[in-house]
Amino acid sequence: MLEYAGRNIVVVGAGLSGVEAARFLLSRGARVTLSDSRPLDKLPAAVAALRERGATIEAGGHGIETFLGADEIVVSPGVPITIEPLWQARQAGVSLIGEIELAFRHLRGRIVAVTGSNGKSTTTTLIGRLLAEGGLPTQVGGNIGVAAVALVETSRDDGWTVLECSSFQLESVVAFRPRIGVLLNITPDHLDRHGTLENYIVAKLNLFRRFDGETLAVLNADDPTTPRALDLLAARGAPVALFSSLREVDEGLFARGDDIICRARDAERLLCRRADLALPGRHNLENALASLAVALAAGVGPEDARATLRRFSGLEHRLEFVAEVGGVRYFNDSKATNVAAAQVAIEAFPAGLHVILGGLDKGSDFAPLAAALAPRAASVALIGKSAEKIAAALAGRLAQPVTRHDSLEAATRALAARAAPGDTILLAPACASFDMFDNFEHRGRVFKAVVKGLTSRARSEAP
Repeated sequence: MLEYAGRNIVVVGAGLSGVEAARFLLSRGARVTLSDSRPLDKLPAAVAALRERGATIEAGGHGIETFLGADEIVVSPGVPITIEPLWQARQAGVSLIGEIELAFRHLRGRIVAVTGSNGKSTTTTLIGRLLAEGGLPTQVGGNIGVAAVALVETSRDDGWTVLECSSFQLESVVAFRPRIGVLLNITPDHLDRHGTLENYIVAKLNLFRRFDGETLAVLNADDPTTPRALDLLAARGAPVALFSSLREVDEGLFARGDDIICRARDAERLLCRRADLALPGRHNLENALASLAVALAAGVGPEDARATLRRFSGLEHRLEFVAEVGGVRYFNDSKATNVAAAQVAIEAFPAGLHVILGGLDKGSDFAPLAAALAPRAASVALIGKSAEKIAAALAGRLAQPVTRHDSLEAATRALAARAAPGDTILLAPACASFDMFDNFEHRGRVFKAVVKGLTSRARSEAP
């Protein structure tokens, strides 16, 4: 077990991961400096408690000397590893790791790591449910709300820890090697942080760079980057389980009509039916296939897995059914923060769809949305800083009206006035939320509050 007593550790970033990393290191006797670019009065309340426990707080900027004097630096996922103080520290030979790497050093038992541009949270949660309800000691965290390092104390030798891993987390891993790694898909995202799609892909594939014959990679056979991942894994002798929602695979899981099949060594078995999945959309079928692949590899029985699938209704803000008002159904997919996520959400519905798009652009190309919208959308409402860019991308490609609105509330009410019984109104922004909201959860709650107001009004006006 690595000893931290007396070592000078700098934790960069005072978000959830940074605070938990600092707390963990303090409990093991390290001399901790928590460095954040924000002023002290903008830092979370938990920072004060860390100071009381002996941490040094460096607020309002990162000191070069602070970083150069560290025995090791733990960087939070929200902090780019390319910032000047970190670059200088690495050039000087200072060890730099991420919070998830710190957790990996100490987590007991087996780890499942889930990454991808879309579907990570749903898949991570579903895997956790499948394992736990299949009788395996399981805990879930990572990029999904509980920092990985906060799970160290509750980990156990016979247990499983399921971690959602973002590209930000994976770009700073060093020895991180889960027992099972899942790559759902790669589509352009976070280009404002990574700079190029190639850099983004490299960060995602970092998940597999230490795999070997004792690990399992679960890959989407339909994703364009999968051949590249397969080459990487083949060079390391790592076994692979493929999944596909579009075609049969030689070994792995796939959908055949209404059946979900597992095939291994030329033998196959029926696992469940599509009707056993409570979640709509092809992307959720893919999430379920990936989750089943992990569960079967971990030893969960098909009967237990089927029962879990029937009960799992998804996560808040992820294609979440909100209400039906006057025959119009409302769905909240505020977590659709990139174009690919919005596209699959749109494709989950038939014609008669009214869509709210817009927010803070992450360097995206919005043109692919037109192909999904054209056969389904009855209208499109645009909000946020990206409204004009989206309008330009859709110009001349849709026969349906495209309108701009000053707020999410105004957009929702405008679509409600336009929609007819049998129609659907979908919030699937294809953008980040930070131009108008604290985060995607805040955006989703605002949308649901507007729908709740429409529901209350409909009830009061009922005869």
